[in-house]
Amino acid sequence: MKHLISCGIVSLFLLFSVSFVWSGEKADRAPLDAKKELWKQIAPFFEPPNEFKGDLGNYKTPLRFYDRRPVKTPADWQARRQEILKTWHAMMGEWPPVNEHPKVEYLKQEHRDNFTQYTVRFDIAPGHPNTGYLLVPDDAKPDHKTPAVLVVYYDPETGAGLKGKDRDFALALAKRGFVTLSVGHDYSLYYPNREKAEIQPLSALAYGAANAFHVLANRKEVDPERIGIVGHSYGGKWAMFASCLYDKFACAAWSDGGIVFDESRPSVNYWEPWYLGYEGPDFRKRGLPTKENPRTGLYKQLVKDGYDLHELHALMAPRPFLVSGGAEDRPKQWRALNHSVAVNRFLGYDNRVAMTNREKHAPNPESNEQMYQFFEYWLKANALNKK
Repeated sequence: MKHLISCGIVSLFLLFSVSFVWSGEKADRAPLDAKKELWKQIAPFFEPPNEFKGDLGNYKTPLRFYDRRPVKTPADWQARRQEILKTWHAMMGEWPPVNEHPKVEYLKQEHRDNFTQYTVRFDIAPGHPNTGYLLVPDDAKPDHKTPAVLVVYYDPETGAGLKGKDRDFALALAKRGFVTLSVGHDYSLYYPNREKAEIQPLSALAYGAANAFHVLANRKEVDPERIGIVGHSYGGKWAMFASCLYDKFACAAWSDGGIVFDESRPSVNYWEPWYLGYEGPDFRKRGLPTKENPRTGLYKQLVKDGYDLHELHALMAPRPFLVSGGAEDRPKQWRALNHSVAVNRFLGYDNRVAMTNREKHAPNPESNEQMYQFFEYWLKANALNKK
């Protein structure tokens, strides 16, 4: 009888042990399975159409120094990367020091859905106070483990879902468990002022985003190594320049801002004085450059000297980025993107450059879902260390 009881106890112990191990294995596998499923959803975006595979267009390769020496080693690339960065900063105007510990005022707090919304104010640049919305999910703990995304646009209300539709990136990502900060700065940023701006306005916006990065990075909930940035149109240009010029952004999504110069498209208007065409307070007439209304400011020099924005894209490597293309960024942009693909491959990385395409400029539920999955894979599933 004793023997039977002992056998029964041992059997139960083994049963519970096996069940515990099995449930543990299932729990361990669950995030991995979710990660694989996410990758399955977004993997096609990292492949150019056959028509553009390997097509580098007429763009100069970033894998040569400006004196035409080839980049041969990873150390060479770091030197080349610094050359690109320093050259563009010198042309656009040097940034003031980024404020890594910005003073943040919390003006209002309210609970929405599954997150708390804080109305915050901080200096986006010295002497330029800015109000935005910080959205913190209910389940975000003060353990520096939650990914975050900065959302940039004309105004902070749009990203936070307080006006408009299909541009509420901060709201949607907060509902998915990201800490988000929605900021806006209408009609660009002139530093120190519009009369005597020392930095081309689009670069000044990028500098402002670098300061906003640290509003997120200093939150106890946020993992500072997993902060992305996203913007649409004007915000797409802003997010692109910010992520390329400030490498603390772990990844980025740029929605139909026009990723390279194109004077056949009125909305790809880098020539305007509120982007790269600033040369003083008396602005040129708005519109395409013509003989009667010529290029101005730095943009004029960039075109004359043969620069283009694919050089800045290359600064992202090996950080992942997604171009959410619409009317302005059509599939032909792969000709420029293939240069970033080449830089990543040179460094030993695949699947770091992605593009989706829709017919119209405006984002839609499908294109938004693609962007959210991009951030979920790279930031939430923590795939950044994968080659």
